[in-house]
Amino acid sequence: MPEPRHLPCLVLKFQDYSTTLATLLDNLGAPDVLKRRRRVIIKPNLVNASPFPVTTHPEMVRALVEYVRRHSKARIVLAEGCGDACLDTGQIFADLGYAALAEELDLEMVDLNQARLTRRSDPECRFFPQIYLPKTTFSGLLISVAVLKRHSLAQVTLAMKNMLGLLPPSHYQRGGSWKKSALHADMQRSIYELNRYRAPDLAIIDASVGLAEYHLGGATCSPPVNKLVAGFDPVAVDAVGAGLLGLDWRSIGHIRMAHGRLGSAEAPASYSP
Repeated sequence: MPEPRHLPCLVLKFQDYSTTLATLLDNLGAPDVLKRRRRVIIKPNLVNASPFPVTTHPEMVRALVEYVRRHSKARIVLAEGCGDACLDTGQIFADLGYAALAEELDLEMVDLNQARLTRRSDPECRFFPQIYLPKTTFSGLLISVAVLKRHSLAQVTLAMKNMLGLLPPSHYQRGGSWKKSALHADMQRSIYELNRYRAPDLAIIDASVGLAEYHLGGATCSPPVNKLVAGFDPVAVDAVGAGLLGLDWRSIGHIRMAHGRLGSAEAPASYSP
């Protein structure tokens, strides 16, 4: 059955996670998509054990789980593969409150760094002519729940860059302590090509605060951005996210490469004050 038409991207003023997220997803037509799904995979940004706004707030994920359950009987999976040099994903789930949330809400938890893999290939890719990715991420509707942040190598870390958590350290930890260190060789192209294989089906950015300088800390946006962004076009969502950080999407390699191929950075976004 073909997907119904949806707005590519919507931006709303942040009130609270439950109210604002529900309004966003209602206006995007998400209930029509969710009601047909048997499995929904929520991928937060849990790069390390630092709390929000470095990582996705667990209350954002709680609001999303509750919304999905109002509109679907799908089994919900909480999936992440952290990049931390010393901690494993299970420890980060516990430290940030996700393990307790999963127990409370009866969520399946998956460490993508340890999950069973599938190998795929794309001759048009230069960085990833073949790639190893967790099988589970192809088994349902994949939702990227990112945080609005600048990044030292990628310029921004938004919904598409959040997909780097899918890459297993067994294949992509090379010559560095970070569990995905192979990507440092060409961060922009690696983000784009990874999303050619598996882009998020629904992209969400928590822009209620925003990190203005660096993805692992530093100054927050002043004043706070005070927005939530969501859409079924991850390129449109990330282009909007870049704009909220004061950047032109054309200056960001992975968004520029994805434009016209994985979505449209020029798709009209609907803003609500």
